[in-house]
Amino acid sequence: MSLGFAIDRGGTFTDVIVFKPNEEVEVLKVLSVDPSNYSDAPTEAIRQVLERETGKRIPRGEALPTDSISWIRMGTTVATNALLERKGERIGLLITKGFKDLLFIGNQSRPRIFDFNIKIPEVLYDDVIEVDERVLILEQTKELVGENVEIQKTINGMEIVVEKRVEEEELKEKLAVLKEKGIKSVAILFLHSFIYPAHEKQAGAIAKRFGFDYVSLSHEVMPMIKVVPRGFTVCADAYLTPKIMEYLEGFERGFNDLSSVRVNFMQSDGGLCEMKSFRGSRAILSGPAGGVVGIASTAYKESDKKPIIGFDMGGTSTDVCRYSGHLEHVMETTTAGITIQAPQLDIHTVAAGGGSRLFFRDGLLIVGPESASAHPGPVCYRKNGYLTVTDANLVVGRILPEYFPKIFGPNADQELDKEASYKAMEEITATINEFMENDPNSTNQKFTVEEVALGFLAVANEEMCRPIRTLTQSRGFNPSEHVLACFGGAGGQHACAVAKVLGISQVRIHKYASLLSAYGIALADVVDESQTPAQVVYEEANFPQLFSQFMDLRDTSIAGLKTQGFGEQQIETKYFMHMRYEKTDTAIMISWNIEKTEDLGGFLEEFRQTYRREFGFVLEDRNIIIDDVRIRTRGKAGYHVEKEIKKGASREATPRSTTQVYFENVKFVTTGVYLLEEMLAGQVIKGPALLIDKNSTIVIEPSSVAEITDHGNVELRIGNDVEKDLTTDVDPIRLAIFSNRFMSIAEQMGRILQRTAISTNIKERLDFSCALFAPDGGLIANAPHIPVHLGGMQYTVKFQIDHRGIENIKEGDVYLANHPLAGGCHLPDFTVITPVFLKGHRTPVFFVANRGHHADIGGLVPGSMPPNAHHIEQEGAAFISFKLVDEGVFQEEALIRALKAPGEVPGCSAARNIGDNIADLNAQIAANRKVVFVVFNNAQFLFYISKLKMMTSSSQLIILFSLLLLLIPSTHQSIPEEESNRVQDTWKTSEGGIQMDSLFPIEDRESLLRDLS
Repeated sequence: MSLGFAIDRGGTFTDVIVFKPNEEVEVLKVLSVDPSNYSDAPTEAIRQVLERETGKRIPRGEALPTDSISWIRMGTTVATNALLERKGERIGLLITKGFKDLLFIGNQSRPRIFDFNIKIPEVLYDDVIEVDERVLILEQTKELVGENVEIQKTINGMEIVVEKRVEEEELKEKLAVLKEKGIKSVAILFLHSFIYPAHEKQAGAIAKRFGFDYVSLSHEVMPMIKVVPRGFTVCADAYLTPKIMEYLEGFERGFNDLSSVRVNFMQSDGGLCEMKSFRGSRAILSGPAGGVVGIASTAYKESDKKPIIGFDMGGTSTDVCRYSGHLEHVMETTTAGITIQAPQLDIHTVAAGGGSRLFFRDGLLIVGPESASAHPGPVCYRKNGYLTVTDANLVVGRILPEYFPKIFGPNADQELDKEASYKAMEEITATINEFMENDPNSTNQKFTVEEVALGFLAVANEEMCRPIRTLTQSRGFNPSEHVLACFGGAGGQHACAVAKVLGISQVRIHKYASLLSAYGIALADVVDESQTPAQVVYEEANFPQLFSQFMDLRDTSIAGLKTQGFGEQQIETKYFMHMRYEKTDTAIMISWNIEKTEDLGGFLEEFRQTYRREFGFVLEDRNIIIDDVRIRTRGKAGYHVEKEIKKGASREATPRSTTQVYFENVKFVTTGVYLLEEMLAGQVIKGPALLIDKNSTIVIEPSSVAEITDHGNVELRIGNDVEKDLTTDVDPIRLAIFSNRFMSIAEQMGRILQRTAISTNIKERLDFSCALFAPDGGLIANAPHIPVHLGGMQYTVKFQIDHRGIENIKEGDVYLANHPLAGGCHLPDFTVITPVFLKGHRTPVFFVANRGHHADIGGLVPGSMPPNAHHIEQEGAAFISFKLVDEGVFQEEALIRALKAPGEVPGCSAARNIGDNIADLNAQIAANRKVVFVVFNNAQFLFYISKLKMMTSSSQLIILFSLLLLLIPSTHQSIPEEESNRVQDTWKTSEGGIQMDSLFPIEDRESLLRDLS
């Protein structure tokens, strides 16, 4: 007998899938923390399985025999929990002299600017030592260093000046101080070590000889430019890896002998590594990464290549990801205030899950971010808990207590308490109705308990859709062109509803959906990632150097995998470059297959296409810089077991029973109850229905259909709903949904602005704001950006309307203002305003605007607000109503003249870096264009507009426009097919694309993009 174990050790439960020799699969869950019964959940789960399989009793605490175990694969939250709870190893930081407080200062980002009590995240190190060493880039310091200096070559061929070498005796004295404080782990961070690591290696060798248990070198952890994120990463590695090693040693002690068992751990990049190679900086997303690999392996089909959105809904949060044939990685993420610079799967998280608490505040339904957690939990858990999403699902009948484990109450033997959930929902419904009665603007409608519960679920769905939109629309993808793959304990309850909000017509749910992270870990491959800095211009003259770097990395990586037992045929290599335009800060990871030097030419077009899709333009005649080259070598080792199930004699499945479930539009309706374990291949279940598994429930809404696949998985086809009401009446439920939809649009604007800007003020300090405005300039919605901006921007938009005259604002115009007379609050804060038109309307139907802080705009001193200024011209360039884009043409020459104008004032200077000003203004224009893309690249939106143009007056159309932005998902469904085709035809250009002349009335779109560049 030879067993394989795939284990996902989560925060609440540890999920285990056991692979047996006869291709049978067993699944089980155990509590992750149960100190009264066992010390380690994965070991306990393996013990239980071994007892059942061998028939021999194995007492808890006794080392487990390994003769029946072939392999163990695990994802764990050990590193994540240690980082969140700040329970890592005490570490000392060695850093270049003069930069002692570099990581304390960090990158100036202010992610929670609306908090009343903002707390700076604690640094991970206990003590910091300045090491008197320094190297300088020769090209940047030629005029400063003189002639008699030591010059060395870096690993990428650049020349550096060794200004000061490490003094060994001095360093030993300082390390002795760390030792005396009981510090056992050291992180070493020297400037420019990513290209010249000699000093870090020397200091690391000294620290190891001095007896420190663990020494982490920044150039080994992540050889990338940007010292601050590299510093955070090396500190996280030194802080977390000793705790991981401690856990692994304890895990190994739980077995007789693991030498004959292949033990691998899941890394944040979605690949497995050997147990001895598992490091803290690569372990933050160890558990969630398994889910991404799971949906990539089970939901994506090579036959149609339709991209997948992964939707993992748990108790406290929801993780979302995207897969389109390859795993999508990012190189920098922030967890618990610590920026980690390492290859990680692109997973977005929102604080909304089954345990998210429900509130009614200021006339709005609010879901989360507070969670009821496992204790006391939701009201229905019988622990005097809080009203949650789970309670709302219970009230409307989407969870059946009789099919839920009876583990609640004082003796943990009772079922869910539906009556308590209903009573709590009844109380909040009474509060809402009282508010509606006293609100003169309300519709006087009274809500039932079920309507409020369903309203809360709708708001929760909107919350969970926001990260999906960020993952798709903000990068130029249409959500409706994806398949939704749901997993996690609560995912199936919301699958149909989330798909409808996003306009997705197909949902796939695996039979192991509630344990898909563990299943994904079984399907994963062993991966080796390595990279090296390049820092060269992308041009043919540099191709031989780049190709050589790729081949060196590949040969080393393949050799390492071969030592783990992989043959040549099992190994596959992918090649990546981190590419960016010169004088910009955002590098994009581009992949291309190469076999010879000439193949490197393929990276160019791939980069341009990706950049255009994500940002809406490319920068012509601008050099492209290669920051790093990277490879990902994969040793194929996935255990893919998908057994076919018995086929059904009849297509129509027979329900086990029926129940009453509340749905939108149809209210309570008789709903079939089916058990997944009883389903046969090919059987069809028509909604409404509940398909229940041991660990989860799938809600099949009316007009939707579920089909059981040959392997026992579930495929949902999402049907059409009754046409949505377009009335202007507003209630708390609709307002809450509108608020989320609008905020999602404004947030996407902000992300585009942050990614495309150059200045530190916008990119790192996040000193910008984005918002949408009504036709009269009134604020419709904003993202949670800078408070002082959001008050002034409304006045700025209204000023332009009054100053220019609404009839004089033309299609394709973009306006710039910063003057106090025009609503400016701080002269370097430039406001960029874009009016948006509908075809056939001479005046804007709404405005989008953003305000960003420019580092310098000229004047008496660099920066802003000189204390000795007597009039505004001395503070820098001032704009009252400047046409930045005039009917589609970027006014660069006039802009440059205006930015130079302060230089004509006695004692003042022109803007000191006009190139950066122009680049940031382009970023602001691109952010506004993102809203237009989201709204107008939408067939259903155009369908409703055409109906409204026939049904209403022009003034009513403008009033209803705001509602349309919220009510319409990015979808072709819910529209009669012939109507959809007819309406789209009327909006198409001769080339067949959706007509965008409502924004830019010019014939050559490419020329506009070049102008905006």
